[in-house]
Amino acid sequence: MLTAPFAVVLLAQGLTQIAAQSTSTAPVASGSASAISVSTAIPSASASTAAQLPSQAPLPPKQAWCSSEIFCAGAVLQTVNVAHLYPDDKTFVDKPTSKSSQEVLNDFKNISQSTTYGQVINFVDADFTGEGQELEALALANFNSNPPFLNNVTQALPKAFAQTVHGFWTQLIRGTNSSSLCGTSGKCESSLIPLNHTFVVPGGRFREQYYWDSFWIVEGLLESQLYDIAKATLQNFMDELDQFGFIPNGGRIYYLNRSQPPLFIQMLARYVEASGDNSILDRALPLAEKELKWWQDNRSVQVKSPFSNATFTMYHYSVNNSAPRPESYLTDYTTAAGLNETAKAALYAELASGAETGWDYTMRWFHANNVSAGLPALNVRNTVAVDLNSILYKNHVLLAQLYGNANANAAGPHTIAAESLKTGILDLFWDNTKLAFYDFILDTNSRNTVFSVAHFYPFWSGIIPPEVANSSAAAFGAFASVNLVMNRYNGTFPSTFVDTGLQWDAPNTWPPHQYIILKALQALPANVTSDAITQPQDKQSTFNLIPSGQLGVDEGKLPGQPVSGGKTIVNATQTGSGADINKNNGTVVNGGKTVNGEGWAKALQRQLANRYFTSALCSWHATGGSIPDLLPRLNDTELNVTQSINNVGNMFEKFSILDIDSAGRGGEYTVQAGFGWTNGVLLWVASQYGGVIDSPSCPSLLDTPTATVATGGKTNGADATYGGYGLTILMATILVGGLLF
Repeated sequence: MLTAPFAVVLLAQGLTQIAAQSTSTAPVASGSASAISVSTAIPSASASTAAQLPSQAPLPPKQAWCSSEIFCAGAVLQTVNVAHLYPDDKTFVDKPTSKSSQEVLNDFKNISQSTTYGQVINFVDADFTGEGQELEALALANFNSNPPFLNNVTQALPKAFAQTVHGFWTQLIRGTNSSSLCGTSGKCESSLIPLNHTFVVPGGRFREQYYWDSFWIVEGLLESQLYDIAKATLQNFMDELDQFGFIPNGGRIYYLNRSQPPLFIQMLARYVEASGDNSILDRALPLAEKELKWWQDNRSVQVKSPFSNATFTMYHYSVNNSAPRPESYLTDYTTAAGLNETAKAALYAELASGAETGWDYTMRWFHANNVSAGLPALNVRNTVAVDLNSILYKNHVLLAQLYGNANANAAGPHTIAAESLKTGILDLFWDNTKLAFYDFILDTNSRNTVFSVAHFYPFWSGIIPPEVANSSAAAFGAFASVNLVMNRYNGTFPSTFVDTGLQWDAPNTWPPHQYIILKALQALPANVTSDAITQPQDKQSTFNLIPSGQLGVDEGKLPGQPVSGGKTIVNATQTGSGADINKNNGTVVNGGKTVNGEGWAKALQRQLANRYFTSALCSWHATGGSIPDLLPRLNDTELNVTQSINNVGNMFEKFSILDIDSAGRGGEYTVQAGFGWTNGVLLWVASQYGGVIDSPSCPSLLDTPTATVATGGKTNGADATYGGYGLTILMATILVGGLLF
């Protein structure tokens, strides 16, 4: 068996952040919730404290959706960010003021002329408090440490790990801390949108409730039978629909110009299905209508198909924004440097629109004629996205079902809208030669050529093209890339097969997408999935089973899978049968055991489910996780490779296609641990596939030389520093029960 055990190194910027953090704590709820320390970042000068700040670009226009003179686009936000006091731009806008808004603004006026780094540090120290203190950890009442879904898991180690992850909910439950909330008191100001109900945070820098993360969090909560927390999550979203008319990206005022993939209706349907609680529908159905109307009014576009000449109402991500995002102010400001004011405003709108997609960022959103420009090539608003339209199709289907036969007048329009979207999706997105779905680009009036995991969203939503429904060969061709990943790589399925240094491209893989692929495979008709997995011919690899042109890259241009080469790290053969390094006695390495009589779709599900479990467990184990009598803790020499000697295991937001001992790499921010959707997907996988989940085989951290810090690709206009082949883990200062906050 060939493996790629890579050493884990700290990001250079991570070292800076650790040094800039304090470990002060605040009391929180206990009981079944572990005591959680609240981190407070200490401002640190990026130049001599006596030095003056560099000259600033003209202030961007005030944004109508964000009126705060402190946390929204304006002089205060720009000056503090230009001083670059924190490694993460989000830190400052999450810090409540310690004084009234007017006092803060008056204090700022006193330093606004010939400002030095030291003056900005003193201003922030004197006028702001610790980030995250408006929230509090809550105990989970009547928490069942042994939920029924664990009975579905047959192997001892996977069962114990699933039970451990189930226990992490106790550390991610939050509520609004009324004792430190600014509210309407006038005594202080905060960027927090207070929530009336309990919620689950993703983890890391994401301290508040987030929109699309919550879909997979709710899936996990339902498996854990935490129905009250799932319902509370939905109630929070309904409160936001009441208050704002839409569900914002997250629970901060600086997100009020954008939403995220609109999964509220799907969360609602899953909750009703799992809990049997129909009473929530009295409030929820009118608000579901309200959300769909917001998308119709603000994100719909008429598209005339070049393939059929038919015109369809479709949807795109398109945010009205002409300033840097407050939570990423300096990175946006730097990315736009050198552009004229018109071009800057356009780029700021693209950056915000990219954030609304949830995929921030990927080459998928780049204009094909300007890919080399990096983020200035973003073309999100001209992209009619496969995933967004598939989600909205499914929303209409589910809403019609929730109304049911008893309310045919309400259900009917949604059935019609769903059929219209389905027709548009098959017309605009489906390539029946390549057997894949691609985004449609408005300004070129053509399909994108970048293949991404968005291809699987229509299948997940129940849209099966006729070619796939009627032919086993075509059906396998549409999913042959999954087979390639299982045979060629050590990890799970990446967002794209291009490595740009952006976090939504290779080599990163994301938990929600593994769930979507598994659900897509489940949705295929039995008549086209019963055959065994097709095998490549002699001297060919699984790449040759993929329809010509589907991936948009030649086999030799795919990311190379690094393997141990004694004292060196080398790439596996990139073409031919030697590229399928993980083929193993009729299955794949870390793909579980072959099941007699299983068709190709069930085989791929088994393999991907096992590989996801492996990525989650091995990266947790590599950072200090252990289970008594089943999974011994690694020794200090091994844990020193991942800088985890004092750690007890991390659940990460993203993984690596190349290295199952690691998390994903880079992006707009350092790798986050916690992590809500990772936990939710793992619990769902345990429940759905527990009978075929095998104990993973984790590569040794000591098999290869320690990876050295290398410079990776460009990220958000700046150089990103990566360790070895893709894992970079930032060790935060606050550690709680295996989770970082």
